[in-house]
Order: sequence, then structure tokens, then C-alpha cells
Amino acid sequence: MDLAAPLESKLSLHRHFSAEYLETHQVLPVEVADELLTVAVGGDPDADVIADLEDTFDYPVRIKRVAAEDIVDAVRRAYSGAESVLDLVSDLSDGLEVTDGFETAEHDIRNLANQPPVIRFVNLLIREAHEAGASDIHLEATRDGVDVRFRVDGLLSAAPAPPANLRAAVVSRVKLIGDLDIAERRQPQDGRVRVRLEDRELDLRISTLPSLHGESVVLRLLDQGDGPTELGSVGMARETLDRFSALARLPHGIVLATGPTGSGKTTTLYGALQIRDRSIEKVITVEDPVEYQLDGITQVPVNRKAGMTFAAGLRSILRQDPDVVMVGEMRDRETAEIAVQASMTGHLVFSTLHTNDAASAVSRLLDLGLQPYMLAATLEGVLAQRLVRMICDACREPYEPDPATIRTIADVSVDGLRFERGAGCEACRGTGYRGRTGIFELLTFDESLRAALLQPGGIPDFRRIAREQGLRTLRDDGWRKVRQSVTTVEEVARVAQA
Repeated sequence: MDLAAPLESKLSLHRHFSAEYLETHQVLPVEVADELLTVAVGGDPDADVIADLEDTFDYPVRIKRVAAEDIVDAVRRAYSGAESVLDLVSDLSDGLEVTDGFETAEHDIRNLANQPPVIRFVNLLIREAHEAGASDIHLEATRDGVDVRFRVDGLLSAAPAPPANLRAAVVSRVKLIGDLDIAERRQPQDGRVRVRLEDRELDLRISTLPSLHGESVVLRLLDQGDGPTELGSVGMARETLDRFSALARLPHGIVLATGPTGSGKTTTLYGALQIRDRSIEKVITVEDPVEYQLDGITQVPVNRKAGMTFAAGLRSILRQDPDVVMVGEMRDRETAEIAVQASMTGHLVFSTLHTNDAASAVSRLLDLGLQPYMLAATLEGVLAQRLVRMICDACREPYEPDPATIRTIADVSVDGLRFERGAGCEACRGTGYRGRTGIFELLTFDESLRAALLQPGGIPDFRRIAREQGLRTLRDDGWRKVRQSVTTVEEVARVAQA
């Protein structure tokens, strides 16, 4: 018997029976034909279950015997793929009648959070976010309920929201899976959980924040099935890739990646780590959090509650005889000083900073209290980067961008130039963009730059010298990708405008 298309799509099977119920009793309604409900049965049918099916669908039952494992497979396919968050919202409205929830006792909220419709809503929300390629799910408390948004390719877009009266139940369900205290609504909380989504394993980082109208929640989705990206796939121009690869192969020194949160810095550094020969070198990282799992590397997660900060982790790492060290972020003077000392004693140190461009990284390190002579002796290169959305291949079309917008990223004549954008289609969710790539600005340190760094008040000259030596800025690299029809003028202006 063909169980590929059970009644889930026709009679909303999920509204009446849970997957666990059908699997336990080894039954699955398949079709209605000739005024009969055909039910696949994997064992001896239970008379009460058959009667329940007849009462629910109002048809007499015709039994077809199949293998029990076929029942289980078909049920799981039906409940994993047939339903969507949008389909479920009406079920939530019709099936559960509750008050707002913030006046409800804790045990009542816990019971509501464990109701099948609420569980399904949260599970489906996570699944649809993953399928959309979202990095985060935002549940934002409002006066009228809760807004749900996915962050896809760096920007937020609306997603189906639950009914307002189930705000507390949905938020509590998220807190329960993250092992957070559902009774605590006045303090921020952080949790994490690893979940299996069909054949994928997701690491969810959950953050709650009290707001004016209730708790707002953000779930960060980290796909443990995705390995780190190779350095050649992040979007660097060939010249930039060759120069940065050379930096990643150095025996000692400091190599930094800079940019705002979510600009792909850690992904780039993981690509650099893959260049190293891990069979003969000891590579250790300290991260918050560990985003990718890479064979042959010792990875240490930050745990501030236990006293494992970046500085404490880095200090301990240096007693482990490493060759290469990656520090998730240089966020304080202590961490920066230990990194400099490590590079001076024969280690190659990778790390990140939050600065707008490559030259600003030097100013930031000086502000942290490092001496110019220390930076001149250890700093080998700084890579600034941003992520830009790529034009959707399914709906790309020619267009004429605004000349004023072009002037924000390139001082060139556009006469005769051809530009493309995405018109918006189902494949790109109407945005005109699908996927992201990087734009880069690589500053490598030679003798002239080291000498400029040692001059009093040398930062302005430092920027000028780098530019005179051919520094390709973020906007320069963005313009190159516009001319290659990889992205649009507006997208580069959004992320790299001066």
C-alpha cells in the first residue's frame, strides 16, 4: 500500500491524533473512497482505536495490513513535513482557551506549555526557521501579543505568530526546552539545548529579556551538521586570498579579523585554521560559543560562571604547548596582552575585534593599553570584512541604480555599465537576494607600516600609507562584486558606506 500521502493533507490528521498515538497503536488513516475510510494497520487492530477513528472521521473503517515499520515511517513523514506554522496558528486559537498567562499560576502555565499544539508550534517554528536558512528566531513581546521574526541573510523578516492569549505558553515552552526557570520573568536568562531535526542536529542558544509588555526571546540556531567553510569559499578576490593564506601559514605573530557582530569573522578564521597541518601541529581555540566542530583541534568554550573567560582560557592554553591559538575575541587589555606575549614566544595567534575597518584595529588595540612597539613587533595582518546578500539567480534582472547611491561606494562614471538585481520570487522569499558572500579589506604590515606605527600620533599617517600602498577598501571590494553582478549597489552601500 502507498503510504506516501496519508490523510494529513486532507483531513488535518494532526488536529485529532498525535504521532505518538498512531505509532503506539500502529494505525494510520490513508484515504477515503467509496464512503469508506481506509486505515493501514501494522498489527492486530484495537477495537477501541478503530471505533475512535470511525467517530472522528464519520466513515466506516476498512483495514489494510502493512508492515509495522512502514506505519512508523509514514507517520513520521506526515508529522514532520505536512504541517506548517501558518496552518497551526488556527489550531492554537481554536483548541486552547486561556487568559493572557501573566496572571496565571506557574503550574497552569507549565501545563499549557506542555500541550501538544504549543509543542508543535515551537517545533515547527524551529523547523521552518532552519529551512529558511535563518540564523535567529525572535519572539518579541508587544502590547497585542507576540511578534515572530526570522533573521535571514542578516535581515529580519516576519513569520507566523501564535495567538496573543498563548504568548506566555509559547515563551514558557521555549524556556522549558532550554532548561530555564519559567517562574522567573524579571531577570534575563540564557540557556542552550541540542535538538535533532530529522537528519540534522541543531544547537539552540536561548536568551530571554524582560521588556515592557513581557519577555522577549531570541533563539540562535547553530547547525552542527554544517562544517566550517573553506577559506576559498568565503568570497575573497584571488589576490586577497593569496595574501591572507600566506598570513595564515606564518609560524608566529598576530592575525586579526575585524567587523561587527555577524560579519563572518569566525567563519573566516576557521577557514584559516584549516590551512594549518593539524597532523603535526597543536591547534587550540577558546570561543564563546564554539560554532563549528573541527577535527584535530582542541576547542575550549568560554564559561564565565565557572571563571573560564577569554583571558583565563588563553593563559591556560599556553601551558598546553600549542603551535596555533585562536581567541574568539580580544575584548579587554588582559586578553590582548596575553595574546601579544604568546605571539612573541613563537605562537601564531588568530583573534577578532569589533572595528569598522582594518586601520581602526590598531587604534582599538592602543586604546586597550598595548604599546605601539608591541604591536609593531607582533601584528602581521588585519582583515576587515562584511557580509553582503547575493542576487537571487532565479529572478535576476537588469536595472538602473540611483546615481547618488553609486557615488557612496565608487567615484566612477557609470555610462554604459550594466547592473542587475533580484526582482523577488518564491525561491528568495520575495527579497531578491539569496545567500551571502563576503567583502574584504586586508591590511598587511611591512616595514613602512611598522615605522609609521612607532611615530608619535602616527595613526592618520598609518591610514594614508596603507592607502598609498594599494589597500583595497571594503567599498572597493564591494564595487568589484557589483560589477561582477554578485550583489547590488544598494546592498554594498548598506553594509560598507563611509
